[in-house]
Amino acid sequence: MLGIVALPAGLTLHSVRVAAVLQIPGANPTPHGYTWSLLLFLVPIAAIAGWFLPSEGIEAPRRAFWLTLAVLVPLGFALDFFFARRFFIFPNAGATVGINAPALGHSIPIEEYAFYFSGFLAVLLLYIWLGEYWLAAYSVPADRGTESAGEERALGRLLGFHPASAIAGAALIAAGIEWKKLLSPVPDGFPGYFIFIVAGALVPSAILFPAARRLINWRALSATMFIVVLISLIWEVTLALPYGWWGFRPQAMVGIPIRAWYGLPIEEVIVWVGVTYATVIVYEVMKAWLWVRRQASAPETASSFHPHARTPAASQK
Repeated sequence: MLGIVALPAGLTLHSVRVAAVLQIPGANPTPHGYTWSLLLFLVPIAAIAGWFLPSEGIEAPRRAFWLTLAVLVPLGFALDFFFARRFFIFPNAGATVGINAPALGHSIPIEEYAFYFSGFLAVLLLYIWLGEYWLAAYSVPADRGTESAGEERALGRLLGFHPASAIAGAALIAAGIEWKKLLSPVPDGFPGYFIFIVAGALVPSAILFPAARRLINWRALSATMFIVVLISLIWEVTLALPYGWWGFRPQAMVGIPIRAWYGLPIEEVIVWVGVTYATVIVYEVMKAWLWVRRQASAPETASSFHPHARTPAASQK
């Protein structure tokens, strides 16, 4: 789904040799624009969690849901707290409510933390909605591969080393550093943002993918990824970059800017691919882990906890 769009789009965008310059009259062209734009995540969150899932009788395992957010949201917060000064700039203060949040070395707009929290939440809810309703026929029970095993053995099957993910991560990091130093228009610095994205996506994969690949609804993952990447690109290319809501420090990027999109670094095209991939892997393994624990402690209640159990009304639709 991504490839059939990315290939022609990439070739077309590469044909732009001179980037257009947007002329904006006025010092504050988008009052609170960044703040209002968070609705791009918040409205889907409210609609899915408050309407679609309840109306169809779909109940995701709550502990797995919140544990997934507890694991991944801090990664987004850490990106801002530890690296915002090195990776990002926020030139248009008028696009925010003016409340600064703490970060290492300087403060950042509070919208940044809301952005990452709502982003992970939106990805997770989209995947659940697509996987349990629109593409429910392709969902896989969490007990697959663990139903005949004891608790210790079953839990052990949820953790394992996936060499392909580790090799891919190491190769991407090496390639990013090599490109930065040899081919980038700004060879000074270090591609820290690219490395953070690769590590954030492939470290969970290297540990959890052997179990997760049996459980993931791959069609729901693909659709979620496509929707989230599309929202992200529309958000950044048409609003954030041209109006200065945020920007990027070239020294911390790998050095592949998209000229036609105001120099958007390639990292921003792949960041939500990595976020969606990691979120789904962690969520599916959390579901299976909690199911195994519940089955071991109270087998008679395991069916009611089954992550893909649905009410009779919902299953008839």
